[in-house]
Amino acid sequence: MIVYPNAKINIGLNVLEKQADGYHKISSVFYPVNELFDMLEIFPSEDFCFSSSGIEIPGNSNLCIKAFELLCSDFEIGNVTMHLHKQIPIGAGLGGGSADGAFALKALNELFDLELSVIELEEYALQLGADCPFFIENLPKYITGIGEEMMRINFDLSAYRLKFIFPELHISTAEAYKGVIPNQTKNSLLDLINQPIENWKEIVKNDFEVAAFVKYPQLNKIKEKLYADNAIYASMTGSGSVIYGVFIV
Repeated sequence: MIVYPNAKINIGLNVLEKQADGYHKISSVFYPVNELFDMLEIFPSEDFCFSSSGIEIPGNSNLCIKAFELLCSDFEIGNVTMHLHKQIPIGAGLGGGSADGAFALKALNELFDLELSVIELEEYALQLGADCPFFIENLPKYITGIGEEMMRINFDLSAYRLKFIFPELHISTAEAYKGVIPNQTKNSLLDLINQPIENWKEIVKNDFEVAAFVKYPQLNKIKEKLYADNAIYASMTGSGSVIYGVFIV
């Protein structure tokens, strides 16, 4: 079985509050981007094996392996061989690792006929990471809480062209949060994105940009260049470092 974990972008990302447990409450719109994807092959095998190609994955573990281990703890499933061809940049704010983990859960659910519901898969995905549940349904959603509270929304950018700029820069989520000051006094992002997209430049903000642009001035230059090239909206996605622009076709 081969699946294609896709990226996502954030349209607006507001950091509202830091909890006692260290997690942050946010609000954001997550939008799936199917033109950016990894490739994950999974098939039954005598022994468990994981391999990867493409972009190098740091560390000795990843969310595909953790997804398999998570289901093994609750179900008697056989071993598998997994091969991940990594194309979505790491540390870019595109959710590639989260997508890999969520798509592994969905593939294993189908491969072994576990008959897990969407809600059950989302509960498993949350154990992998806060962004992972989004990729179970993989539809535009308004995200709140620490990322686990999701509401499906009627939102479509298919009439526009998205352009992505990939700086040679990795920003860890932990690093990004150190530069953010939580702020509760914000207008509802849901209300803001329902305004004409031409208005977003002034009202739909990613709170991570302020500190990131100070530390990495080249990111702000990329955003300014997208606007100079007639983007109607441009933003950093997630905690960075990828900058995207929205263009009229």
